[in-house]
Amino acid sequence: MAERYSVGDHDRPHTTPGERISYLAGKSTVYDPADPRYWDEALLKEEVERAFEICHGCRMCFKYCDAFPGLFALLDETHHGDVRALSKAERDGVMDDCFQCKLCEVQCPYTPREGHAFALDFPRLVHRYQAQRRRREGGTLRDQLLGDPDLSAKLARASFGLANTMNRVAIHRWFMEKTLGIHREAHLPDFASATFEAWAEKSGRIQARPGAEAVLFQTCIVQNNEPQLGKDTLEVLEKNGCRAGCVKGLQCCGMPAWEHGDLDSLRKQAHANLDALMPHVEAGSLVLAINPTCAMMLRQEYPELLEGEDRERAKKLAAAVRDPAEFLWSIRNEPRANWSFESSPGPIAYHAPCHLRAQRVGFKGRDLLKKIPGVSIVSVMECCGHDGTYAMRAETYEASRRVGQKAFTGMQAAAEAEVWATECPLAGMQFEQHAGRRALHPMTILARAYRKDGFPNPAAREAP
Repeated sequence: MAERYSVGDHDRPHTTPGERISYLAGKSTVYDPADPRYWDEALLKEEVERAFEICHGCRMCFKYCDAFPGLFALLDETHHGDVRALSKAERDGVMDDCFQCKLCEVQCPYTPREGHAFALDFPRLVHRYQAQRRRREGGTLRDQLLGDPDLSAKLARASFGLANTMNRVAIHRWFMEKTLGIHREAHLPDFASATFEAWAEKSGRIQARPGAEAVLFQTCIVQNNEPQLGKDTLEVLEKNGCRAGCVKGLQCCGMPAWEHGDLDSLRKQAHANLDALMPHVEAGSLVLAINPTCAMMLRQEYPELLEGEDRERAKKLAAAVRDPAEFLWSIRNEPRANWSFESSPGPIAYHAPCHLRAQRVGFKGRDLLKKIPGVSIVSVMECCGHDGTYAMRAETYEASRRVGQKAFTGMQAAAEAEVWATECPLAGMQFEQHAGRRALHPMTILARAYRKDGFPNPAAREAP
């Protein structure tokens, strides 16, 4: 591949007709929305063609989403390998097939993270593409509803449970598909009658003054759909000598909005989260984000996507963010660490979330589960295919199921495992719908294992 470019290639235009495309990063290579070049349509087209040329010559990422197989098919079967020949509609199609699992960036050897001269970050390029399209064309009602989980949950709670009931009524789901484009068969999470924050406030868990060892970023799915997961996480932390505080006023991390190219909404949500969290960070608290997607946003995306003072604050926040299991693993050898469990789930099938892999912090939730006597782990590394709102949209529902099939098969192959685990709540839903069993968060499994009645299997009383 090295012969495809030379040291001087970055000094000339990338897409001059008849001239080969340089693989080297150049003027068009920008992932920072604060840079005016980010919004330049001509430079974006150059960068897309450069990225397509690199990927065409590499093809390492053939097995993830449909973006790469679709691109390769167009180049092989229609355009004779000429990336410049793709139409706008064809480029749109390739970009729409990316659902931001980030696995291509994890796999790619040419990324800025690796310090490579190509500086290729395909997921961030897709975000740039979608952000420009959003500014040109605007968003849809579906984008607004799916892109703001807190708003959707607020409306659902105002229905006093009717929304949960109607989401199971076939005619209502048909209507939603026809009017909003939300697939009639896609499992939608139930909305809790009260938020996690409301429970935390009622139970005295809100951290009024900064200074706790850690505070929780519960994430919108815990806040609005699964408050018990937040309670389980706090229980496990307390069992290990950490009374984590809860923070009032947190919002969605912004990934659902950014998935649709809505940078303005992302920045608004991020600003609110920074206002709520920074007093605690400045006082030395860690921020434990339950959902890997949210941890990834706070850790990797905020410092790149925000501007001005918020960007500087985001850098400080990023340094304080941890996955709960990552934190617990860091104190595993301290006297306060508690490995005395009262029950055991037995063998576990564990799914590694894509956005946990993207953070490159290891699979500490899996490793903690191994501390429970009687547990053995079968790990599945394939993407589950849920990918934010991708599994909910009418036009991508079937693709979501197809992409996730390897993960479904891998989990089902662990025949002895009656308990499935994953840090991603949406993956848990996806497995429940398409593989027949809901995967539990490691924090929930650990919380149950501390209780005598947590699991029916015989329990070993102390870890070896």
